[in-house]
Amino acid sequence: MMETILSIEFTAYVAFAFLLYAIRQASNLPNRYIPIVAAVLGVAFSILESSAFSFDVLINGLRYALYGIGTVATIKYALEKGEDR
Repeated sequence: MMETILSIEFTAYVAFAFLLYAIRQASNLPNRYIPIVAAVLGVAFSILESSAFSFDVLINGLRYALYGIGTVATIKYALEKGEDR
């Protein structure tokens, strides 16, 4: 279990989520555009990671985007709940 948490792949997901969160905070981008930005950046990151483009690379990039969006939503929810207390 600990090897999975500390793996390079998990670290990439976390870094991607923080990148999305930073873009969201710095640019005041409306929430409806965040998934589009995440998909484009996720696929681009996956292409850079594998140095090729294929269907598997596209799916991996979309997985990065989904995990990143979920992580950003979790961070946002946790921060909002922390302010309410």
